[in-house]
Amino acid sequence: MKDKVIIVTGGTSGIGEACVRHFARLGAKVVTASIQREEGEALARELRDAGHEVQFTYCDVSDEESVKALAESTVETFGRLDGVHANAGVWGKGKVTDFTDADWNKVMGVNVKGAFWTAKHTIPLMEQNEDGGVFLLTTSVASQVGFPAHALYCASKAALEAMIRCLATDHAGKVRAVGISPGTIDTPMLAATCDGWDAPIEELYAEVEKKIPVRRLGQPEDIAKAAAFLLGPDADYVNGTVLTLDGGTMALPPW
Repeated sequence: MKDKVIIVTGGTSGIGEACVRHFARLGAKVVTASIQREEGEALARELRDAGHEVQFTYCDVSDEESVKALAESTVETFGRLDGVHANAGVWGKGKVTDFTDADWNKVMGVNVKGAFWTAKHTIPLMEQNEDGGVFLLTTSVASQVGFPAHALYCASKAALEAMIRCLATDHAGKVRAVGISPGTIDTPMLAATCDGWDAPIEELYAEVEKKIPVRRLGQPEDIAKAAAFLLGPDADYVNGTVLTLDGGTMALPPW
């Protein structure tokens, strides 16, 4: 990834932050983008002080003009764009019978429309490169599992997996489109899903760990390492598909 210019949306916490740090350590020129301005500026400053080329750009992926500005400022700063990790996402709880217009706009607006805006304004820039580029989406095992009271979130992640296949065919020969599907990863978003449970979060995590074949929660760094592979030249033949990183969770029977 040395000297490759990479955008990471949702790049200021959890999986996104880990990816920004890992990509920078591998020599990439990274633009971390999110709505968390204070955290983003602090992260970029820390990594620049350590000798890496990282900048923060405020971006609300649900807003087209914000995404367009992110893409344009990246090329203005670094001269090109080689890869995008469309990682920005939000979580929402509720059954189909519970959801509201506001719920739909929040979850679908960020998770799905945000991914579409990001692809719309970054893929043409990568197509200008002689060696093309890579568009990587963070999906979730929620795209394959009917988690109780997660109808909107599961639907949003399933939409991304369909999008990956379309991007791979629509931009064949120039841009690879791939996905990474995390399982249970120790992030602030996972912690948020534990609100309202009777047991302490430590007990909940311990119970989950017992059910994962590798016997631990995933760490954001686990995703970052796989994301770097998918964005790099060793994954040149990986296209239109999704890599699941769940510690073996999906291999379990339902008993």
